[in-house]
Amino acid sequence: MRVAFIHPDLGIGGAERWLVDSALALTSSDHDVVIYTSHYDRSHCFDETRQMKVICRGDSLPRSLMGRFFALFAYIRMVYLAFYIVMFSEFEHDVIICDQVSACIPVLKMSKLKILFYCHFPDMLLSKRDSLLKKIYRAPIDALEQYTTGLADRIIVNSRFTLQVFRETFTSLSKRDVDILYPSISISTFDSIKPDYSSFDFYDASKTYILSLNRFERKKNVSLAIETRAYLRDNYAECDWCKSSVLIVAGGYDHRVKENLENLAELKKRCEELRLTENEVIFLQSPSDVEKVTLLVMAQVLLYTPSGEHFGIVPVEAMLMQTPVVAVNSGGPLETVVDGVTGYLVEPAPDRFASAVSSILSSPDGNTMGENGRNRVINNFSFETFTAKLNHFVERN
Repeated sequence: MRVAFIHPDLGIGGAERWLVDSALALTSSDHDVVIYTSHYDRSHCFDETRQMKVICRGDSLPRSLMGRFFALFAYIRMVYLAFYIVMFSEFEHDVIICDQVSACIPVLKMSKLKILFYCHFPDMLLSKRDSLLKKIYRAPIDALEQYTTGLADRIIVNSRFTLQVFRETFTSLSKRDVDILYPSISISTFDSIKPDYSSFDFYDASKTYILSLNRFERKKNVSLAIETRAYLRDNYAECDWCKSSVLIVAGGYDHRVKENLENLAELKKRCEELRLTENEVIFLQSPSDVEKVTLLVMAQVLLYTPSGEHFGIVPVEAMLMQTPVVAVNSGGPLETVVDGVTGYLVEPAPDRFASAVSSILSSPDGNTMGENGRNRVINNFSFETFTAKLNHFVERN
């Protein structure tokens, strides 16, 4: 079958990782795949996209007006992209898979093609309404999101948690059949990447590395990882592993995104407030695939700090690389991390995170947890399982 993906910004993030894996899955099943996006930077993308058929249209359109109205302009850019697909694309399609922004679906329906919509999380819940004007601005956008999502021929979500939120949020769609498709990772791809410790001039085999891997966004609550490092210093100083521990804060960073710039600056300021030195906390922006695998292998533990995360692919990647995970006990990690088996699920507080880190690093359980984590990923989140289920949705549709 001929399958098209339409996505707002083909950068580096969880949604983009899902899209790339989905494209790889369908390609491996002999489907012809093309990706349409309104922004694509070959220097800021997942490596696999460079071998894919990617068409970028609408990047010249503004992303905001004086730093505001991002949602409105994201809708406009996606609608423009949808018109291009329907009216001007040189490729023919059987199925179109859309994610993140549903506003383009009415235009795509003009093509008479079947539309799948993959909901990572309701967009209306990702925006604050801290003023009357913001509430007025968001009201028609929220209504449009719910209406256009309902126009899709099939709706898929990424976890049981997101399904529950979906039904509570989109009340007019509460009786609609919705499928669950957990994101996946290509185990063979990860295993084929050889760690390259020379990528990091700070690497020291005698150090104990604690890793935080998230985009530089406030909702990721990376400050909790920094506060945990400070708590460890102040309360576990007698432990040998604590004396040598280094927190690495790495993640997707886009200089075009104001929040990325602001959040990184805020996190560095938080380190200064807690008197954490550059030897205790290291910041890395947009690590490559090789660098990410190297970081996961280097780390003795991963700190996953977002609360109410929709799914969260990073804990799955860490478990595959046999790195125990300490995550907040809410949202997607409840479906991926097994408490006390592949890591710990705790309250989002520095003392709770620090206690879990200590439990892992002070005993041999860390190795066992790592092995358990890899087995869990292989048995529940393999690329083969993901491919079979996605194929089912596409071909039945």
